[in-house]
Amino acid sequence: MNTDHPDQNHSAAHEAHEDFRAAEAEQLGRQWFSQIPVRKPGFWESMVPVFVLMALLMFSVIIFDDNAAISATDGPSQIALLTAGFIAAMLALLQGSRWTDLEAAVIQSIGYVTQTFLILILVGALIGTWILGGIVPTLVVWGLKILSPDIFLPASTVICAVVALATGSSWSTAGTIGIALIGIGDTMGINNAMTAGAIISGSYFGDKMSPFSETTNLAASMVGTDLFVHIRHMVYTTGPGLVLTLLLFSLLGLSWSGASFDSAQVEQVSSAINERFDTSLYILIPMLILFVMVARQIPAIPALIVGSVMGVLCAVFFQGPALIHFVNAGTDQAWWQTAVRGSVRAAAAGFESQSGVAAVDKLLSRGGMVSMLPTVWLIMSAMFFSGIMEGSGMLHRIAETILSWVHGTGNLVLATIATAIFMNITTSDQFMSIVIAGRMYKEAYEQEGLQPWNLSRALEDSGTLTSPLVPWNTCGAFMSQTLGVATISYLPFAFLNLINPLISITYGYTGFTMHRIIEQQPEPESDC
Repeated sequence: MNTDHPDQNHSAAHEAHEDFRAAEAEQLGRQWFSQIPVRKPGFWESMVPVFVLMALLMFSVIIFDDNAAISATDGPSQIALLTAGFIAAMLALLQGSRWTDLEAAVIQSIGYVTQTFLILILVGALIGTWILGGIVPTLVVWGLKILSPDIFLPASTVICAVVALATGSSWSTAGTIGIALIGIGDTMGINNAMTAGAIISGSYFGDKMSPFSETTNLAASMVGTDLFVHIRHMVYTTGPGLVLTLLLFSLLGLSWSGASFDSAQVEQVSSAINERFDTSLYILIPMLILFVMVARQIPAIPALIVGSVMGVLCAVFFQGPALIHFVNAGTDQAWWQTAVRGSVRAAAAGFESQSGVAAVDKLLSRGGMVSMLPTVWLIMSAMFFSGIMEGSGMLHRIAETILSWVHGTGNLVLATIATAIFMNITTSDQFMSIVIAGRMYKEAYEQEGLQPWNLSRALEDSGTLTSPLVPWNTCGAFMSQTLGVATISYLPFAFLNLINPLISITYGYTGFTMHRIIEQQPEPESDC
């Protein structure tokens, strides 16, 4: 029988968790550096695929963003990433790299995000079953009762921040609360891009500051600092960032024209939802259970599966009329057949609303595993480009050149943030951004006499927060697909994600809160 004190057990478990994350981060960084070929490519040679990618993506946005048949992220972006990757591969082969090595790097790069693919597909199932189960409709109805247009944007930011802080997951927050807020804002006549910006700002504040967040644990482990020291140090940048974000959203709310607000439409939407769904508050119990599971650090995949099952149970026991209408069930069909057909269809293909009210049908016709497949395709294309750039040594060459230009604390912080953003663009994954930039600059911060938590803060201010601003990054692709708003549209309104890197850079140049390593002075010798 274990007779240890509970606090000792908790402390030991926490230390074991931090040791595991540190080892995991170190291994990931080691794998990346081990891919560097013997012959290093030149800096400008390494930048060619990056320039090609930027040019192709800009061309895609110009050509396809006003085309209703195909958007820039429904194929053109994937082709741009694959084309830039093939150009990088051709350059690498001319440098003497072997295709088998490049291919292995691509496979390894895709392996990093295999879990992401599973989570994306399960989030699609969760959205579909939660609409069928009435959870999302209930959130919309109650949100329309409680929130008013002038406070909607700052209130949405705070709501998402609190939920993400409790769960440590920006994805879970956006995939549940976020979808409902998009519907509420749309009904109130608020620009969806603004609403998405508020959701992402709040979600990433909570994710960044939560001890349950994977990126928060990873950044602290990567540089070898205590998790809660890391979180406390982030308050200096993220706190002012949140205040400025709320101020900007409040100003947007005050300047918003009430002419777009149609109280009759709000009543029409609420009535249409209530006619089809039971929107009693007890319908939200599955959402609370899911948040508790995530907060208790239950892994994402089983938590999402349980959440989807709870959505199905709500549909079967409380949403009979909606379920029957959804599958067009006849009177001769057994209830269990209707339940199975509706559940599978909602999870696989998503929910399709046919209320006759355009605003309701637009809001509730979404979800399903199939809806996430374009996002999976986009991420796989990004990982192809990332793998070639890593396996050829081009990424390392670019990073090495940047590091050679760094002198002084301000420039070091600027270089850290610029590198993390660059890695978000090229490796398309926030975890890779944190690990690679952290490994690159760890020794530089020590030589500059800076405490390691300065580096971990800079990694999160850039690597974590800018990831949803890159359309082909795993986070940007997820947010765009889940919220139904293009990344380029919500980017100007993701205020926290834009402000925080600037605050961090300012602190680097002014020296404010840049804690330094204090060398212990030898004790004076006694005269005795």
